[in-house]
Amino acid sequence: MSRRSFLREFFKANRMVGSVLPSSRFLSSKMLAPIDFSQAKLIIELGPGTGVFTKALVKAIPKDCQLLVIELNDAFFNNLQKQIISPQVKLIHGSATDISLFLKEIGLKHADYIISSLPLSNFPKELRSSILTGCKNSLTPEGKFIQFQYSRGLKKMYGDYFSKVQIDYTVFNFPPAFIYTCSNS
Repeated sequence: MSRRSFLREFFKANRMVGSVLPSSRFLSSKMLAPIDFSQAKLIIELGPGTGVFTKALVKAIPKDCQLLVIELNDAFFNNLQKQIISPQVKLIHGSATDISLFLKEIGLKHADYIISSLPLSNFPKELRSSILTGCKNSLTPEGKFIQFQYSRGLKKMYGDYFSKVQIDYTVFNFPPAFIYTCSNS
């Protein structure tokens, strides 16, 4: 997807698209760092946008791991369908609020990891709560929810859903980003 197309989507739906530029490879590296790929059987990605993290995940996942990618935006979804072709990847054109339904459709109850690029701090409280509750309930007991945001002040928000919240940071992204790794173990 071109930068012009990405910008057009940002201005069309800036509460749902969190940045004017796609994520950097440095942010991608930090987002994937908490994942133990040797143990992962199912990874879910929410709001992949242009697929920066998706492409890195496809390269990293072992053959016995599935990647479920959920994108609501029409333009981003259509772009991903053209770019991401792998038997391990299931692209879903839908909302992160329906995560449990999508798990049921593939015959699973829990994911090992959920990676999110959703601009949760921009969302109305009810929507944010629905997504975070769904994520918490869709993880294995040892599972991790990994989310990036552009604000450090969100630890309490994630702490309302997860018992453990760790924060990492990358300056090599525009804008610089905070990576929240959340778990209940």
